[in-house]
Amino acid sequence: MSRTGFAAKSYRTRGIILRTQKLGEADRIITLLSPERGVIRAAAKGVRRTSSKMGATLEPFMEVDAQIVEGKSLHTIIQAQLRNPYGQALVADYAAYTAAHAMVETAERLTDSEAESIAPQYRLLHGAIAALARGGHEPGTVLDSYLLRALATAGWAPSFTHCVRCGAVGPHQAINIPLGGVVCHDCRPAGSLSPSPQTVELLAALLAGDWETVDASEIASRTQAANIVGSYLQWHLERLVKSLKLVERR
Repeated sequence: MSRTGFAAKSYRTRGIILRTQKLGEADRIITLLSPERGVIRAAAKGVRRTSSKMGATLEPFMEVDAQIVEGKSLHTIIQAQLRNPYGQALVADYAAYTAAHAMVETAERLTDSEAESIAPQYRLLHGAIAALARGGHEPGTVLDSYLLRALATAGWAPSFTHCVRCGAVGPHQAINIPLGGVVCHDCRPAGSLSPSPQTVELLAALLAGDWETVDASEIASRTQAANIVGSYLQWHLERLVKSLKLVERR
């Protein structure tokens, strides 16, 4: 490729590493989320060699600045600089690590199908990964808050304060997953869930980012809320997020 052609096909972007996979004997395919370009899949040559300067940079959950050359089927990363080493903190905390895996799997699904929300989805993922790396909140609650907000950004905002059918102000004591939130007594269809009032309050707090309420919640409410969030996520993605099965809850 000529220098002119190389420059025309080269671009720079920041991104969060979603996952990696081996390619050949010394290379890796890096999947990263860019706020401008969405999901990018690119080869990183020689990064599995001990002498590679990019090997430790191009790991899951790291935020990087990358210089990339477009290819026909697979792009190529030619340079990467570390912006935020979130992965270093996450690998030391199994609960945070498993939560982060569920986040990046969800982000990849949502940004592949919702091109218009790429930048907001990137900001959400970045904020959630950073929160996990800092600690301070139970990782499962950070995950559930992220999942609800990511679905809302993709156009599937649930309601845990007003009846999703008639708009009546709550609190309401039933949740219907297909309808997208709480339903009042008059609108409640068959098959609706009956979580505790504390769980409904927690779900509203997770969506709103009310961390004072979230952190004060009981384990039973967190478990019930996590099951509802997982069901709501599966309903809209129409398939399982496999990493959710591995999430360690505290």
